[in-house]
Amino acid sequence: MKNKDGKSSTYGQYCPLALASELLCRRWTILVISRLLDGCRTFNEIHRGIPKISPSLLSTRLSELEHAGIVQRRKVRNENRFRYEPTEAAVDLTELIDKMAIWGQHWSRDMDMDDLDPAFLAWSMSLRMNTDAMPRGRTVVEFEFSGTPTEFRRFWLVSNDGKVDMCLKDPGFETDLHVRSDIRCFVEAWRGFRDLRQEISKGEIRLAGPRRLISSFPDWLLLSALAPYRRRINGRESKLYAVDQ
Repeated sequence: MKNKDGKSSTYGQYCPLALASELLCRRWTILVISRLLDGCRTFNEIHRGIPKISPSLLSTRLSELEHAGIVQRRKVRNENRFRYEPTEAAVDLTELIDKMAIWGQHWSRDMDMDDLDPAFLAWSMSLRMNTDAMPRGRTVVEFEFSGTPTEFRRFWLVSNDGKVDMCLKDPGFETDLHVRSDIRCFVEAWRGFRDLRQEISKGEIRLAGPRRLISSFPDWLLLSALAPYRRRINGRESKLYAVDQ
């Protein structure tokens, strides 16, 4: 097997780890599988969870995974689109991917500015909202961040009786609660390095709206599923625990 440059893309070893790495260690592949395991089933749903991958490369990775027996592609009846279903081989990767993510929370490098993608944050938050703590009916939360490119400065989460939609464009509804912050500060709180309530109290995360919504906002956010795992690598982010918590 050769890549587009004509060079071998294999390790040339019968070792099962080498054979698995040939597929799983290709750029974006493990994230595509992770989104499938998160419940994403359509091309657009998967792309929302990996916003920086190009559509053409995502299509290539899905085709590779289908060929490898990790994904089944099914045509949606009476529609010109497909659903992507994880196979048993994909489900078998669940524990491995979960442990990789925990390892990353413990030991990966500190974040750079280029890592602070608002579109990915919006998607992540849409999956981690405590809708039981939110008001009944429709609630629109507008997030605005400094430290990001202008075109990606704002997004909205629209909660409606237990369902949360992510909007990168104005959804056309009146905003109930405005949230403003520096993107790095908010992501650090989201990942558990900073205390969310303390950052709100200090004015680093600013809320505007009815008092009842402001007071209950911290209860709406479940934070990243990895937030309970503390940083272990010595760096800027690990030092935040001593400052904030």
